[in-house]
Amino acid sequence: MKEKKEVYFYEISDFIYFLEVDKRLSKNTSISYKSDLNKYAEFLFKYQEVTDVSEITENNINKYIMSLKRAELSKQSIARKITVIKEFHKFLVNEKIINIDVAKMIDLPKTDKHLPTVLTQDEITLMLDSISTDSSIGKRNKAMMETLYATGLRVTELLGLKISNIHLNSKYIDIIGKGNKERAIPLGEQAIIALRDYIENARSELSKKPGELLFYNYQGNEMSRQGFYKYIVSLAKECNIEKEISPHTIRHSFATHLLEGGVDLRMVQEMLGHEDISTTQIYTHIDKSRLKEMYLNTHPIAKKEND
Repeated sequence: MKEKKEVYFYEISDFIYFLEVDKRLSKNTSISYKSDLNKYAEFLFKYQEVTDVSEITENNINKYIMSLKRAELSKQSIARKITVIKEFHKFLVNEKIINIDVAKMIDLPKTDKHLPTVLTQDEITLMLDSISTDSSIGKRNKAMMETLYATGLRVTELLGLKISNIHLNSKYIDIIGKGNKERAIPLGEQAIIALRDYIENARSELSKKPGELLFYNYQGNEMSRQGFYKYIVSLAKECNIEKEISPHTIRHSFATHLLEGGVDLRMVQEMLGHEDISTTQIYTHIDKSRLKEMYLNTHPIAKKEND
């Protein structure tokens, strides 16, 4: 018999419902928020003797943050947990459950900004060109990789694509992304060629039953994130690319290469589906760092000084 899990603040369930229904956050995000808040509530209940959200003080929150630091969590992890707590208390005030937002003045820790890994255009080309299309799986792999690089989709968006999302004659795809927001993304010629080859010559062989899903695994089911991640890692290894790589690396590369080509930052934001342009601005830092690297490696004087 399963042990009944203790519930400390029933308002957490209301908050999660609000996130899923009103804010339209993904299931994975809401699960993460719920886990963070349950641990927060457990600490307040067990160590601060707080039994109701109306009793929580700024001092209680600060003591919880100190416990996170003692647990040696990363700054990024602590910042995420504090953000969740702040959103929860803002919700409590907006719903008139409490009168004062005691988390409002809590500061987020300064986090180190790590630039994401980006592949060069030559590395991307090498990976795409190395995919054999002699089999149905190969045609699928080629279509998936070409689509991923052509559109910068999140991996969950790519794996969840339906045949109705693809408009080959009009050269674009439409996607429902985070927050249930729809966006249209242009498709390049190479992606169109790979998709048409897969749809016409391989998709029906992989799908075991009629369905709208675009990409299937060898069992005729939806591909998993883990399965696609392993494929990309193995593909990079075959191409002797030593960078740490994941499906998100292709998304980062897509955005960086667009900016290098002179595409406006707002357009890149729209294609990536970022709600806030500050999220997209990290790619301007990548662009500058890559420009510096290219300069040091190619400019005659700079190269001499760098040797």
